[in-house]
Amino acid sequence: MKLLRNSVLSVFLLLFTSLSYAEEGMWLPLFLQQLNEKEMRSMGMKITAKDIYSINQGSLKDAIVSFGGFCTGEVISQQGLVLTNHHCGFDVIQNHSSLQRNYIRDGFWAIDKSQELTNPGLYVTFIIRIEEVTKDVLNGVTKDLSPGERQAIISKNSTAAQQKIKKEKYQDSFIRPFFEGNRYFLFVTETYNDVRLVGAPPSSIGNFGKDTDNWMWPRHTGDFSLFRIYANKDNKPAPYSPENIPYVPKKSLSISLSGVKEGDFTMVFGFPGRTTQYLPASAVQQIMEVNDPTKIKIRATALSILDSFMRRNEEVKIKYAAKYANIQNAYKKWQGEVLGLTSTNALDKKLRYEEEFLKRVNQQSAWKENYGTLVQELKDKYTSYEALGRARDYFNETFPRIETFAILNTIASLEKDLNTSQKIRKESLLPVLEKLEEVFKEFDPVVDQRLFEGMMENYFKDQPEEMIAPEVLRKIKLSNYDLKNLGNELYGVSGLFLNKEKLLQELNERPESVVRSVADNELRKLQLSIQRHFVIAVNNPATQLLQDIAKLQREYMEAQTVVFPEKRFYPDANGTLRVTYGRAGGYHPRDGVQYGMHTYLDGVMEKYKPGDYEFDVPEKLRTLYNNKDYGAYGVSGKMPVCFIARNHTTGGNSGSPALDGSGNLVGLNFDRVWEGTMSDINYDPSICRNIMVDIRYVLFIIDKYAGAGHLVKEMKLVRP
Repeated sequence: MKLLRNSVLSVFLLLFTSLSYAEEGMWLPLFLQQLNEKEMRSMGMKITAKDIYSINQGSLKDAIVSFGGFCTGEVISQQGLVLTNHHCGFDVIQNHSSLQRNYIRDGFWAIDKSQELTNPGLYVTFIIRIEEVTKDVLNGVTKDLSPGERQAIISKNSTAAQQKIKKEKYQDSFIRPFFEGNRYFLFVTETYNDVRLVGAPPSSIGNFGKDTDNWMWPRHTGDFSLFRIYANKDNKPAPYSPENIPYVPKKSLSISLSGVKEGDFTMVFGFPGRTTQYLPASAVQQIMEVNDPTKIKIRATALSILDSFMRRNEEVKIKYAAKYANIQNAYKKWQGEVLGLTSTNALDKKLRYEEEFLKRVNQQSAWKENYGTLVQELKDKYTSYEALGRARDYFNETFPRIETFAILNTIASLEKDLNTSQKIRKESLLPVLEKLEEVFKEFDPVVDQRLFEGMMENYFKDQPEEMIAPEVLRKIKLSNYDLKNLGNELYGVSGLFLNKEKLLQELNERPESVVRSVADNELRKLQLSIQRHFVIAVNNPATQLLQDIAKLQREYMEAQTVVFPEKRFYPDANGTLRVTYGRAGGYHPRDGVQYGMHTYLDGVMEKYKPGDYEFDVPEKLRTLYNNKDYGAYGVSGKMPVCFIARNHTTGGNSGSPALDGSGNLVGLNFDRVWEGTMSDINYDPSICRNIMVDIRYVLFIIDKYAGAGHLVKEMKLVRP
């Protein structure tokens, strides 16, 4: 095993001799000089790898932040101004909104720093440096260890590795596995917890096109929002305080007013969430034929129910806007994923790749001994996992949508106090009250009951009986197989838990009584029955199979790097800082269709539908368009809005900066084209494109539309 691991480490740093797609890959920035710089410069990059990543001087990495742990942002001024997507800041915007002060509908712009809005819980994280710690972390790890034993050693070694690194008291660190756990890297970080909302366009700009245009090209969405990082007087991380001052970064991005044209080099720097590029064909087939179709059907039910309420009730629309967007986002993505995998013959490519892999393996006795059965073993395990995986999808996609379950679960967390001392402690009650306050901000009992009825109907009708909790079967039978009757019964006896004011009052005055009543509640009993059955009948056997698959996948990953020494391997995305690069350009998704790389404000007006939920356009923006009043940001009488390029991105890259060959900000990444969403599994340059807001449109909206030119004055604008 040690010999094989050493082979992996040496192969990784070999320069490639052949590579199918230059634009493919999510690369660790500390290896750009060895692996990518020459190619990047040949494609049009004018800066060096050290300008992108350096620990000795300010570099582009020092302007990139993980925004809240779920998106990317970039620092665009020396006063800590951060640019990210509108959809990344949407939950914050929603939390500050009400019927009287609707920032979702109207937008928000702070006239000065005193009007910037605080956001408890929101943070940004900078990467200070990255170090490889594979040798330390895998010390003592052998092939014969069980998954538990292996992880115990890795955890112990990781803790020791983190304890011995040099970092400041206000810095943190974490270690992540790469290449399926064959390599490990340590990240030293700085996190700032005082992040304030500065500006956001109305959703008619920031989310123009909403569900119809999501994942689609051509796109005309100004998907951006602005925040500011605050630090203490020493420019160091600190909790929120009125005394905090704007953060002064080591590096802020310069902003280009020149844009990009067809074939220009572009680079995206950010925190992609998760990809699975090295799966076997059996896994890809299961995703295409089982997992994605299952999740698509479940989410279609939830979306249909929510849409029916949101179109009739403005208050419900505000409460459920973020949830709807979250559900719809993955729903449409999975549809595109299946389409893209099918249209690019991804499964056939995987099968041919495995044929070549086995052909090479069988030519060398050592390879045959170590790797000869891997592909078949993986196929057998995935076959065994199929039904369990489908049942897990049903559980994970169904029950988180039912908020009454979350309310009951939150209150039930107090049962420990009751069992211990027959009394609820104040220190236990306070966080429960705070959590319930948050849940009720985005909750309507009528909507939730309808979700329960619709989601439970799918759960009951679309699965074999052994995958369904017995209590569900019993109650549905008693209700004469009418889910509406069941919903009326269960929600009818749960009135206390559906009324925010009454529930919080009772919890403050008689918490013990409320907690006892949860245990007797029929909906809670059903919830516990579902959870118990899921753990025993589905999750436990599925977990064991997934551990077996993970072990085989780790060995398969190692085998690929050994058997294909001419191929350059990049690690799958895992939420860590990466660089991806390619060229700007249109694409040809299907017969008779050819898309260009730019969209303009003309297209916004072509889509305009007065008063429409998705395609309304603010009056002021229409006036600016009619007068062609674009200021310094228009080009030849037109206002650029979005563009596309061959940058390999995924979730988490939302808000990432799109940079030109000189490292200047030219756009803001926010999406991928629908046909190319399968890039998480199978990157194909023929249809894989990332979608970016043109930075000139961002500046135009801030300056000309919002009248917030004081923010533009903070920025460094250049014309390369």
